[in-house]
Amino acid sequence: MSARLAGRRVLLVIGGGIAAYKALELIRLIRKEGGAVRAVITAGGEKFVTPLSVQALCEDRVHTDLFSLTGESEMGHIQLSRSADLVVVAPASADLLAKMAAGMADDLATTLLLATDKEVLVAPAMNVRMWTHPATVANLETLLRRGVSVVGPEEGPMACGEFGPGRLAEPAAILEAIVARLDGERILAGRHVVVTSGPTHEPIDPVRYIANRSSGRQGHAIAAALARRGARVTLVSGPVALADPAGVAVVRVETALEMRAAVLAALPADAAVFCAAVADWRVEAQGRKIKKTGAPPALALVENPDILAEVSRLEGRRPRLVVGFAAETGDLVAQATAKRARKGCDWIVANDVGAGTGIMGGAENEVVLITEAGAEPWPRAGKDAVADRLAERISGIFQ
Repeated sequence: MSARLAGRRVLLVIGGGIAAYKALELIRLIRKEGGAVRAVITAGGEKFVTPLSVQALCEDRVHTDLFSLTGESEMGHIQLSRSADLVVVAPASADLLAKMAAGMADDLATTLLLATDKEVLVAPAMNVRMWTHPATVANLETLLRRGVSVVGPEEGPMACGEFGPGRLAEPAAILEAIVARLDGERILAGRHVVVTSGPTHEPIDPVRYIANRSSGRQGHAIAAALARRGARVTLVSGPVALADPAGVAVVRVETALEMRAAVLAALPADAAVFCAAVADWRVEAQGRKIKKTGAPPALALVENPDILAEVSRLEGRRPRLVVGFAAETGDLVAQATAKRARKGCDWIVANDVGAGTGIMGGAENEVVLITEAGAEPWPRAGKDAVADRLAERISGIFQ
């Protein structure tokens, strides 16, 4: 029998929802891997699984009440929150995610989640409408920024009769996420990843430039997610109004030529993620402001270097994994698949940035991951959640 979690302790918070029954199988899998499980069940969770069932599988006392006189005489919620190696919330309902994001502490589960100094992994489960609601998207983004990890949800039929994203990840998938954080919490430690982010500004004269609507939010979120997994990240960023991600080395540039130079200077790297919206063309900038003369000035456009294609075809210094982005306004999968072949990169993350999508410069993204195996649509989510999912996939390459 394998024992990947031998000697490790998991504090499992079981939230409300029909998916709570899967927590019993998760406990069995953790125990099979040699891990110890201590469980906390919310009032909602008790409607679907009984403390007796959970206790039988954990072989440890199950906790439900914040105001247990025995437990709280010893500050039980503090001890619970810090005695484990990892806190796992499965299922994490919309209500529980909202309370975590707001910092509420009105029961044992939320109090210990606020008091813990350990990493927290959440496995969301809820109706598809609740999962895609802007409030849930914002709450998840808040938690991701604070370092909370997420596994799932999956897409499929639900107990409510609807179909879509919101199903609790299968216990085996949650187990693998737990192992990744406890048996190899910083799975990218020792790896160097280069990430590009934001737009480039191509000057026309001292006061004007060619640019695009990229905010840099997706690229910065990817850099942060990779850093949380232990990678040494070099973030080459165009002009953005964002704070530098924690633990990331940031190189600031303005133009495509500067971005190319910074990327090549940052190599070698184990992986490179080209999320920046690099301007395709530039002009020969004028040293003085161009004045109105009654006729529009003639601007001679020059094609900028293709940084993604150049790095994808490097001899000797090519990263093991090269990921590009494709912002399209129609025929998304076909265009992105052709771009992957044309550029020579390993993966393309494609998104539709057409009018009305709100993606270019917005807080959410809806992408299709294009690999050699084909197209894999991901559900619309906050950009932090998309970044976390992409970082997980990249981590899998280096396991």
